[in-house]
Amino acid sequence: MGAGRSLQLRLLVLLSVSLTLVWLAVAVWTWVDARHEVDELMDSHLAQAAAILVVQPLDLDDDAVADAPALHKYSARVAFQVFHEGTLVMRSANAGTEPLSHEIRGFETVRDGGEIWRVFATRGADRDVQVYVGERVDARNDIVWAMLRGMLLPMALALPVLAALLWWAVHRALVPLRALSHTLGQRAPDALNPVAVPDVPTEMQPLVAALNGLLARIERMVQSERRFTADAAHELRTPIAAIRAQAQVALGAGADSAQRDLALQTTLAGCDRAAHLVDQLLALARLETSAAAPTAEVCDLRTLARQVAADLAPSALARGQDLALEADADVACTVAAPAVWLAMLLRNLLDNALRYSPDRARVLVRVARTSEQVVLEVHDSGPGMASADMRRLGERFFRVLGHTQSGSGLGWSIVRRIADVTGAQVTAQSSALLGGLHVQVVWPILRK
Repeated sequence: MGAGRSLQLRLLVLLSVSLTLVWLAVAVWTWVDARHEVDELMDSHLAQAAAILVVQPLDLDDDAVADAPALHKYSARVAFQVFHEGTLVMRSANAGTEPLSHEIRGFETVRDGGEIWRVFATRGADRDVQVYVGERVDARNDIVWAMLRGMLLPMALALPVLAALLWWAVHRALVPLRALSHTLGQRAPDALNPVAVPDVPTEMQPLVAALNGLLARIERMVQSERRFTADAAHELRTPIAAIRAQAQVALGAGADSAQRDLALQTTLAGCDRAAHLVDQLLALARLETSAAAPTAEVCDLRTLARQVAADLAPSALARGQDLALEADADVACTVAAPAVWLAMLLRNLLDNALRYSPDRARVLVRVARTSEQVVLEVHDSGPGMASADMRRLGERFFRVLGHTQSGSGLGWSIVRRIADVTGAQVTAQSSALLGGLHVQVVWPILRK
């Protein structure tokens, strides 16, 4: 990667080049406009001088050509000729004997003696007098250059001053950026609070907002990792202690194979509970670091509900439970969310309904679509929950007292988090259909 380029230098170069180009464009425009105006003015002078010569009385008794005297140092740049009936009778000292122009009336630009002349020709009223008045073009150029020097030279001399002012202005304009850099440089490595820079310009506000957003996401991730570490240390202590106790029982069983087998089975069950707890903790940690669904994946909720119900059917059958799924096969129930997240939400809801319902209980899963929503409902015929306990659903490690079934207390936390990041609403109430718990998850309909 190449060395970083100075933003201040880039701005100075861009502004200076732009200013110089504008100055050059103004100079060209001024030259064109001034040249046009000078040509108009000098042409009118030529026409006026010719008009004066036409009405001048001529001395026709003298056969000699009258040469006008040169009265000014610039007289050599102007020439005139007066012909009477084709004969040259008057001229300026720098004019030859041949007509300056081939025209009889009007303007013409000609070359004579290595010089370019602007000539005006006209005739007298009786058409016996022909007058030519000419002016060297370089005289007009000198006038235009003199005008440009008077106008543009001060501007050219002011360019270095403008460059210095531009440097000062850019330096001052970048003060908030340097202040932000200084603020970030002084922050502690673990400081994740929002960056506060006073009087932030409008152009820098999106940068500061994006930076604060990044810090907020990093803070959520760090907090999630800290919670995961604390929760894992706290929640795994009991299963590990139980596993250790059962291992000691197995070691002390001696010849009692029945006691040893029971202890080993209990140890395996404890390992399964610990593994499940770790999986739940990891899933919750990953969800808590996500502000929104990471992909635009579109999933059919009916298909996922059918797959999850099929996965849990063996455990339901083992306890004589009735697990049923109702879904309209003719209506697509699509949700914009990753399939793995929706499957996790379904698995936790169904697992809770089956786990905390008694043997031979009924669990009904419904997937439906209305004109505005996709609705998932889970009914069970279990013991239900008190209103106070329903309000606490979603709290980490919350479990209703009195249940003998094992669990981590994280299932509802996972459900709530998935609903948040996928834009769903979750409600829990008593089931009027089966008498137990009724959970409803609602997503907005997917618009094309």
